[in-house]
Amino acid sequence: MKCFFSDHPLARALVERGYAELTAVQAAVLGDGTEGRDLLVSAQTGSGKTVAYGLSMADSLVADDQMMEPAGRPLALVIAPTRELALQVRAELSWLYDPAGGQLVSCVGGMDPRAEARRLAQGAHIVVGTPGRLRDHLERGALDPSRLRAVVLDEADEMLDMGFREDLEFLLDATPADRRTLLFSATLPKEIVALARRYQRDACRIAVEAGSRGHADIEHKVVRIAPTETEHAVVNLLRYYDSPTAMVFCGTRESVGHLQASLHERGFGVVALSGELNQAERNRALQALRDGRARVCVATDVAARGIDLPSLDLVIHAELPRTAETLQHRSGRTGRAGRKGVSVLLVPLSRRRRAEQLLQAAGVAGNWGRVPTVDDIRALDQQRLLAAPVLSEEPGEDDLAMAQALLQARPPEAIAAALVRLYRAQLPAAEEVCEPGPEAPARERRDARAPRDARAPRDARPLRGERTQRSTMWFRLNIGRLKKGDPRWLLPLICRQGQISKPDIGEIRILERETRFEVDAAVADHFLAAIRRVAHPEGRIEPLEGAPAESAGQPAAKTSRPHRDRPDRKPNKAKPARHAEAGSGKRRTAG
Repeated sequence: MKCFFSDHPLARALVERGYAELTAVQAAVLGDGTEGRDLLVSAQTGSGKTVAYGLSMADSLVADDQMMEPAGRPLALVIAPTRELALQVRAELSWLYDPAGGQLVSCVGGMDPRAEARRLAQGAHIVVGTPGRLRDHLERGALDPSRLRAVVLDEADEMLDMGFREDLEFLLDATPADRRTLLFSATLPKEIVALARRYQRDACRIAVEAGSRGHADIEHKVVRIAPTETEHAVVNLLRYYDSPTAMVFCGTRESVGHLQASLHERGFGVVALSGELNQAERNRALQALRDGRARVCVATDVAARGIDLPSLDLVIHAELPRTAETLQHRSGRTGRAGRKGVSVLLVPLSRRRRAEQLLQAAGVAGNWGRVPTVDDIRALDQQRLLAAPVLSEEPGEDDLAMAQALLQARPPEAIAAALVRLYRAQLPAAEEVCEPGPEAPARERRDARAPRDARAPRDARPLRGERTQRSTMWFRLNIGRLKKGDPRWLLPLICRQGQISKPDIGEIRILERETRFEVDAAVADHFLAAIRRVAHPEGRIEPLEGAPAESAGQPAAKTSRPHRDRPDRKPNKAKPARHAEAGSGKRRTAG
C-alpha cells in the first residue's frame, strides 16, 4: 500500500510519533488483498486499532499528490460508543493525518451542538462521533454524508450492547452505497455478523489473536482476599506497585463513590468516573490524571470505556467483572501499544470458582497470590528512598550550607531519621491484612488429589451427610432465638466478622439467648484475630472453652451446613393427619 512508502505523509507521522514497527492489527489491515475492500476485524482493546483503520482508509482519502483536498463535506465517518473513545480517536487521527493536511471534527454528547454544526459547515475531512449525536446532526442537515468514502464502526459490539443498533442502521442507510465499511470489534457475536452481512460487500475477515502484541505485555495477577478486606487490599496494591496512574474498577456507581471517599481519606490523589457525571466533570477528572494532580481513577465499566492514559500501568478489579469480555476491556486500559502493565483481580474466597471461570473464558492464565503486606511495602519504600533522585542529584551551594548547619546541630543518624519520617509522611499508610488461607485454585486441588487406586474403599468412607471428626474450637455469639436468630443470616454474619468461609464452620447451636458454633482449628487463630478488630460488631463473638453441653431449660436448635456436593433441599413438611368427628362436619388435627 502507498502508506508503506517512506515519503508518504502518514509514514512520516508514524516516524515522528516514535513507531519502530506496526502492531499486529496494523500490519494485518495493510496486508495483501485488503486494499479498497470492506474489513471485518476482531482485535482486542489496546491493540492499536485506531491507527490501523486510520492507515487502512488512507488510500480513499489522500490524493495522489499525497495531500488531502480542501476540506468540505466529510470523506470519512468514524462512529464510537462513548464520548471519551470518540475524543481519543479524534486525537489519534489528528496527528496521523496532520502531515497530509487533514481536518477533523468531533460530534459527541455533552458538547455544544451548535458549535459542532458550525465546525461541520466550515468543512472537515473526517468526522468522529457517537451514534446519537451524529444522528441528530444528520437529521438537522448539519452533517452531509453524500461524499463519504469510508465509514468505521469502532467497538461495534459495545455499541450494540449499549442499544445503538437503530442509530447505527439509520446512519449506515444514509451513506453512499459505494462507501468502504470498516467494522472493528473485540468480539464477533451473531449480531455483529448479521450487521456485517447487511452493510458490507465481500468483506475481508481479519482476526488478531488476544495474545498478540496488544495484550502480550499485561501481567495478570489474581489475589485472594478475606470477604471484608477489599478496601485494604486496594490500598496495599496501590502502595506496592506505586504506578504513576492506576485505575480501579467497581461494579456500581455507589461502590465507586464509597471507594473514592475511602482512598481520598487515606491520602491518595483520586478521582471518580461514573455515569452520573456530566461531560465537564469528566473532563476535569481526566485532566487531573493527565497532569499528575491525581494518580488513581475509580470507575465503572461503561464510564471508563475508551479512556487512554499514557502512564496507566496498573488496573485493579475491586469487584469481579460480569463477563470475560468486560475483564478484557478493563485489563486493556493498561499494556497498550507495547507498554507494560499489571492487571490484578481481587477474589473473595466465596467467589473463587467464578473467578476461575472468567479467566478461562477470557483465555487468561492468572498468577494466584496474596495481598502485599505492610512489611512488603516497607521494604519497597526503603528501596525507593535509596533510589530517589533527591539523594543522587548534585547539591547546590545553599543546600551544602544548610547541610553543614544541620550536621553541626544534630548527629547524622538523627538527620537521616528525619528524612525517613518526611518521606513516609507523604505516603498513605499501608493496611494490615489477613491471610485468607492457602486455598489453591480448583485445577491445583485436582492435581493434588490422590490417585483413584490409592483412595480408601468406598465402604470405608463416611456416608454422605455424615460429619467427619476434625479439630475445632467453639465460640459463642450473643444472639439467640429471642433476637430472631436464624442460620440463614447468622452464618453470613459469622463469616463476615471472622473473615472466613462457610466450609470453616461446623455445628451451630441456637439457644434462647445466644448461639454457639464450631470453627475449624486451622483457621481459629485467624478468626479470633479478625473478630477482635471489628470496630462496631453486629453481634459480640467470644471464645467458648471446650465443647458446650446442652443447658437445662435452653433446648438447642441444632443445625449443620448441607453437604457441599449436593444442592440444598427444603425439608418436607409433615402433613397433619385429619380425622372427621363422628356426627359433625368439623375436623380436628391429630396430635
